[in-house]
Amino acid sequence: MLKIIKSSMVLLLVASMAFVFASCGSEQKSAANSPVPTQSTNTSKASSKTAETIELTVSAAASLTDALNEIQKTYEAKNKSIKLNFNFGSSGALQQQIEQGAPADLFLSAASKNMKALVDKQLIDVNKQKNLLTNELVVVIPVNGKVAIGSVSDLSKAEVKNVAIGIPESVPAGNYAKEALTNAKLWDTLQSKTVQGKDVRQVLQYVETGNADAGFVYKTDALTSKNVKVAFSIDPKTYTPVEYPIGIVKATKHSKEAEEFYTYLQSKEALDVFVKYGFTISK
Repeated sequence: MLKIIKSSMVLLLVASMAFVFASCGSEQKSAANSPVPTQSTNTSKASSKTAETIELTVSAAASLTDALNEIQKTYEAKNKSIKLNFNFGSSGALQQQIEQGAPADLFLSAASKNMKALVDKQLIDVNKQKNLLTNELVVVIPVNGKVAIGSVSDLSKAEVKNVAIGIPESVPAGNYAKEALTNAKLWDTLQSKTVQGKDVRQVLQYVETGNADAGFVYKTDALTSKNVKVAFSIDPKTYTPVEYPIGIVKATKHSKEAEEFYTYLQSKEALDVFVKYGFTISK
């Protein structure tokens, strides 16, 4: 009788263990076939979305700010996968940044010499750059300015305390201004009155805020402000023609997208925007 009971217990124990193993195997199989958690799926989708967006860095002269900001809206609306990031500043400073390896896909300069310097150093392909626009140099004064200024010679008047220009070594507008003043034999005379700005927009700001009685800026900059007025235009014969070349930086990691935007900037749609802001299309 005792043997029968022991045999029954052994059979029961074996049956129980078989059931436990079968259950574990079923759970492992179920876990293996379970779908990936929702969080991982969402992360994958987000990564895919991020990978689809191409960001182009465009280093551009400060005087192009308003026109390019408008062009950006139109271009991004038509090219959903492109994000334009503008780095505005003086052309000389932007040139140095590119020479030092700063990330940039395109360069838009306010002077041919800055573009030529990058071409000479083989940082921009000579076949992927061209003159796009031209501009004019003018002298602006505050709208409520009390000093009568109508010519370059008037800048030497005792009533004129400060004359703002861009730093000639790095700001094309400042270099053009220096040329014009040198030709008028006034550069040395005005040195004690000169207030220098890091780019043409800072020069404009000096005049807007009354920190300068007059300032040398581009015609396009003067048109953007209600706080200044054009006192007079500088004789174009007294300074180097203001040209705006554009070029694709060789180090770009997005050659296809950079070339597409480079081409777009030469289209009628883009050029019409530049003309709207006072630029002239280069011939």
